Amino acid sequence: MGKVISIVGGQWGDEGKGKIVDFLTEKADIVARATGGNNAGHTVVVENQKFKFHLLPSGIIHKSKLNICGNGMVIDPKVIVSEIETLEEQDFKITDKQLNISKNAHVITQGQIEEDLAKGGKIGTTGRGIGPCYAAKIARTGKRMIDYIKESTKEGKLLKPLVKDTYLIINNAINSGKNILIEGAQGTLLDIDHGTYPFVTSSNPTAGGSCTGLGIGPTKITGVHAIMKAYITRVGEGVFPTELGTYEQIKKEDAYNDLKETLGEEGLKQLRRRITLKANEDDAYNQGRLLRLNGMEYGTTTGRPRRCGWFDAVVGKYSVMINGLSSVIITKLDVLSGLKTIKICTAYKADNTKISSFPTDMNILNKCEPVYEELPGWEEDLTNISKFEDLPKNAQNYIRRLEKILEVPISIVSVGPKRTETIILKDMFF
Repeated sequence: MGKVISIVGGQWGDEGKGKIVDFLTEKADIVARATGGNNAGHTVVVENQKFKFHLLPSGIIHKSKLNICGNGMVIDPKVIVSEIETLEEQDFKITDKQLNISKNAHVITQGQIEEDLAKGGKIGTTGRGIGPCYAAKIARTGKRMIDYIKESTKEGKLLKPLVKDTYLIINNAINSGKNILIEGAQGTLLDIDHGTYPFVTSSNPTAGGSCTGLGIGPTKITGVHAIMKAYITRVGEGVFPTELGTYEQIKKEDAYNDLKETLGEEGLKQLRRRITLKANEDDAYNQGRLLRLNGMEYGTTTGRPRRCGWFDAVVGKYSVMINGLSSVIITKLDVLSGLKTIKICTAYKADNTKISSFPTDMNILNKCEPVYEELPGWEEDLTNISKFEDLPKNAQNYIRRLEKILEVPISIVSVGPKRTETIILKDMFF
């Protein structure tokens, strides 16, 4: 019997799902996306070549794999055609053997993009028409892909051969023992039902969305695994209990490319050294800035600097519960190198009351201050390490402590963006 593995984001998105899905795709026959649109961004690095996707599943660069964009997605035809054309320029021929798009996926219109640009700023949307498209879907006034491809547009003609009844394709594959990898978008705390509403996305990126967004029953899922960074980030507005520095400070920062152009490589190195010194003097803003620079925490889709904070285990345990996780995959452990002390938020405190479970009342959450546990850090570069026992002892202790707090196995640890920079702790899940 094949495996049907759902990969979800365990935090506020941007956890490194693209790299992990690419790594796991080797064992998959089909890679599928169930929710979201081009408000998502996935970056995959293969042999120093970087691929950035917004709609296409990360498995598309594996030429022998079938990739599915499910009915739960909302698709901007111009964006997906542009991604296909970019890949074809790089010698990736895309046919219906590589990509299928659900007939029932909804299409983002120009009017919906304009509506989002006009109204979405107050909650920090990407302005790509995602929310208005989902709203039209629920109001039963939206346009589905099956209708769109009947129109005489350039994009419609190009996409027509790819548009299929994907629910049938994926269920037949499951029944024939194929391995399915479901690639999550966004993260648990951005879920429209379970996230920090209203600063959320417009779909269900939690594990339940894998079923409704692809047309497969929950009993078909053999494992759910959440990607969590070794710290935590957030893009845009909304509560963020462990944030290092303030959102107002981050808004004033330059994008990484602007910094690099202004300072050059040597200037960037000097800046990083100065920030590291301040970070190790317990300067919260510079701790966050160091994580941002070391982790290249600038949005794939928006280019915006991401808000950074210490690992939030209250969020982590909430994600374990909501998704029914089989394991957690920790990414970007290497980003913490150079910090003398590393903190884990194990609880919140609000109105002199200790809170151990994640509050869904935003009025309470807005008052929450993190309760931290401190662990010693490490200096070593982790990117060339391939075995867990070769990690610095303090890095090993950090992972083991997270595992104990979350009460779920940690199955993979990523120590860099490349496929080879991945440590498997428990391969029985995959």
